[in-house]
Amino acid sequence: MSIWRRIVNRSSARCHLDINGAIHFFLMEDAAHNLTPDTQLFRDVFDASLIGIAVENLDGQPLFVNPAFCSMLGFSEVELRGKHCVDFSPPEDAEKDWALFQQLRAGSIDHYQLEKRYFRRNGSLVWGNLSVSLLKSRTSPLVLAMVEDVTDKKLADEARFRHAAIVESSDDAIASVTLDGVIASWNAGAQRIFGYTESEAVGKSVTILVPPERPDEENKILETLMVGGRIDQFETVRVSKTGERISVSVSISPIKDLTGKIVGFSGISRNITERKRAVERLREYEKAVEGAEDMIGVVDREYRFLLANRQYLRMRNLTREQVVGRFIPDVLGKEVFETIIKPKLDECFQGKVVRYEMKFSYPTVGERDLLLSYFPIEAANGTIDRAACILHDITDRKRAEDALSAMTRKLIEAQEQERSRIGRELHDDIGQRLALLAIQLEQLRNNPVEVSNSIQQLLQETTALSDDVQALSHELHSSKLEYLGVVLGMKSWCREFSERRKIEVDFRSDVSRPLPFEIGVSLFRVLQEALNNAFRHSGVKRFEVRVAEQSNEVHLLVRDSGKGFDIEAARQGSGLGLTSMQERIRLINGTIAFESMPMVGTTIHVRVPFNQNTSLNMRLAATSFPRAS
Repeated sequence: MSIWRRIVNRSSARCHLDINGAIHFFLMEDAAHNLTPDTQLFRDVFDASLIGIAVENLDGQPLFVNPAFCSMLGFSEVELRGKHCVDFSPPEDAEKDWALFQQLRAGSIDHYQLEKRYFRRNGSLVWGNLSVSLLKSRTSPLVLAMVEDVTDKKLADEARFRHAAIVESSDDAIASVTLDGVIASWNAGAQRIFGYTESEAVGKSVTILVPPERPDEENKILETLMVGGRIDQFETVRVSKTGERISVSVSISPIKDLTGKIVGFSGISRNITERKRAVERLREYEKAVEGAEDMIGVVDREYRFLLANRQYLRMRNLTREQVVGRFIPDVLGKEVFETIIKPKLDECFQGKVVRYEMKFSYPTVGERDLLLSYFPIEAANGTIDRAACILHDITDRKRAEDALSAMTRKLIEAQEQERSRIGRELHDDIGQRLALLAIQLEQLRNNPVEVSNSIQQLLQETTALSDDVQALSHELHSSKLEYLGVVLGMKSWCREFSERRKIEVDFRSDVSRPLPFEIGVSLFRVLQEALNNAFRHSGVKRFEVRVAEQSNEVHLLVRDSGKGFDIEAARQGSGLGLTSMQERIRLINGTIAFESMPMVGTTIHVRVPFNQNTSLNMRLAATSFPRAS
């Protein structure tokens, strides 16, 4: 029996809502045992609606849902009625929805709308346009929720936004024109290349870009496009707003409507002025390439070397006779030519500037990373008959990138380790102590006679707990540096650290002027790292800390007389203690030295100049990087 029949068959003339699902909103106030024409019509419309509809009570519990809502989420009606209205969405979407729902229930609003995501039964997400209204004209107020599936629209919007972002961020000029040659759109790249703003270009004829000495060129392009053809990488000259001649490579395509009718054209113009100038300079000054640090060669369409500079020959340990006049496969090998070089050169002979990276092994220096750039060279008749090949050694750069990548990975790992450590301290120590304190308080509530005897102990435990939480927060951010100044803040932290760890920290300072806060924070982080490492690994209970001013520099010295450690082994290990300290000090233009001998002890000496010129470095150095050692 359907839910509607269950509602109608109730004996009460006024239907009230219960968890088994019924809503008096859909019924006449004086409902009889049969559906009235109005309610039957509403039911038919409700079931036939393509928009998902749910009726909920003021607790957000679905009481009735239509087939469209079930189909949208992939659940049955019974399953949906057993869930809460925010169970279908990711937490961030559910929070927004529930906050508005609370306002609706409180009566401060009577409806709201928002776009949110919904989980389908299979775990996938769909976007819905949710409209929620409060139905308060009845004895028991209800909430009506209507959800339209807008997933396809969202995906289309996102694709359109991505496309627009690509167009706007492109360095190339991208524009569209109408059939009669009027500019309809104009991106930022077009403004940079040609000088016209969007408002100056849109609505004007595209011929404003055509030099007067090329009057027929645009007509020939238009003839090709009107019959459905394309213009691919056509090299020509255009004129800017200031009258400057600009060499461009133009690609133009027709724009068609849904019926296939051409309604306009879109074009991409790439500024190749610098490339053309480079090729011209190469042609004019072929002897100048002999002194270049990069390897340079010129080859013809038959893949024969026409030129090879001194650096090219030196790196390959070949004579000029062994290269010039010979074919590339004979010089470099058939396999590398066929699989890598030839396809790239063929692109270049089509008029493209081609850049790519590859590894190559040289007789004298071994394997190196190269950035290869191929530039087409035109003959007098305008055809491309040669290609200039410039090989730039990027081995050092690649190694630096790899080192930076490894450092970033270590920093991320260390950050996760630090978060785990803080989590363990909060859970295993502070959390358990709070739980024990709660148990003790509960026991006192049940036995009030013991309150006076236990109050002092509870106060001591609460104070100790507060001190430990404060100490943990100081590990992350010490507010005392701001209130007391750098030196006094460091001294205060050393005192708290020694009390907490039951050790002795001999702190002394001799600084006559205030330290810049950014420098102070970096020194403070190094001090934290050094003392924590010394406490864990040195095996002693006494440590020295010195802060002094000498020769317009501030010096930080952290020393212990413990068992020492192997500095090189520590640098190569997985920890980040030494590395993070070095990076902090480097960013504020300082130096850090590590001295350690077995059974003698360890000394860390930091020197930082007072005069700082790079504020960005100081801000980076002051960042609370995770501790890892």
